[in-house]
Amino acid sequence: MSHGTHTISTHILDTGAGMPAAGIRVTLAWLDAGGGPTPVGEGRTDDDGRIEHLLHGSLVPGRYELTFHLDDQGTFFRRVTLVVAVEDVSRSYHVPLLLAPYSVGSYRGS
Repeated sequence: MSHGTHTISTHILDTGAGMPAAGIRVTLAWLDAGGGPTPVGEGRTDDDGRIEHLLHGSLVPGRYELTFHLDDQGTFFRRVTLVVAVEDVSRSYHVPLLLAPYSVGSYRGS
């Protein structure tokens, strides 16, 4: 990452259209031991479907909840939430979303 700090980033690819999904709101929360969320980031995907630095602050170990707000996308899915575990804070994490009219997928990117 260009910041010199480690972060969580994402991008959304509309696989049905074969292009990036721009303007989609994504929220990020850190989950405490009981699963309670603390908001730690928010943004909208750029024209290339990306948010380079979703985390507003320092990356700490724990579980993070990414929520993709797809309400206005006209797809079957209106909201997709992924919970990821971060153990190694010496690196950044990229969590893409693949979106189609009736399916979604994700993976840990690089």
